[in-house]
Amino acid sequence: MKIKQLSIFLQNRMGSLSKPLEVLTENEINIKAMCMADTSEFGILRLVVDNPEKGQEVLSENNFLVKITEIIGVEMNDTPGGLTTVLKVIKDNGIDLEYLYAFTHDKVGKAILLLHADNIDELISVLQDNNIVIVPSEEAYNL
Repeated sequence: MKIKQLSIFLQNRMGSLSKPLEVLTENEINIKAMCMADTSEFGILRLVVDNPEKGQEVLSENNFLVKITEIIGVEMNDTPGGLTTVLKVIKDNGIDLEYLYAFTHDKVGKAILLLHADNIDELISVLQDNNIVIVPSEEAYNL
């Protein structure tokens, strides 16, 4: 149920994104979703890949600071208000999200929302109690 996400710390300068992506390509690791957050000095590249353990290994071998973080994916309607519906449930239950990102895929009318919170188990419980579909990790790795 929990998805293993790679978090890669990069210096915020031209070209810093290319090298870790090249390493993944050379090792036949496919990126399924990604998000980039930055400050003036550094960035965090968050990736869901088809083989997170191998991804962490090859990136570490190439001197990248990378860690595996657990996130969850939920299915939401790909319509106006789809995201708002999920976020309202989270807010109404007092859960503080650290970050999120979303993407669409080939399931018509649906999108996947990736979420991270301090207490992932509580987040899962609240979402399930409110009939929000949790995306199995294997599904996320194979989209």
